[in-house]
Amino acid sequence: MAATDLNTVRKTIEETLVNELANSPQIPIVFNNMPYISKNKSSYVQCLTTFGSSNYLTQGSNTNSTNNVTGLLTLNIYTEEGVGSGENLIIGKRLRNLYNRTTISNVIFDAPVGPEISQSTPEGKFQTQIRITFEIYETLSS
Repeated sequence: MAATDLNTVRKTIEETLVNELANSPQIPIVFNNMPYISKNKSSYVQCLTTFGSSNYLTQGSNTNSTNNVTGLLTLNIYTEEGVGSGENLIIGKRLRNLYNRTTISNVIFDAPVGPEISQSTPEGKFQTQIRITFEIYETLSS
């Protein structure tokens, strides 16, 4: 029976981000389930963790099967508009290096895509986006 708790996986991913962005310079984080009103000059990162529909069970005996859970971590980086992309790309490099092909508590991260400049940005903000796919394998037992 599948035992992966998706909230535990999400917590693992988000705690890693919180710990990184608590370091100097500290950068606020916005999660999908919380309201946030940005001060015009403040930088912040929006974190969206989603799980894919491509979960599958491997072929095998009833006592030796594996479940693969896939997901996507999307990080939107917002910095002050009109001062160039430098600060935004510095934050992007920091986040990209945090998850780049690492394994954190059995969550396996692929190579990040981005930071890519986004065209749909909030007024007064420069936005880039990083997307990182991840997967978790669990052994199933009957």
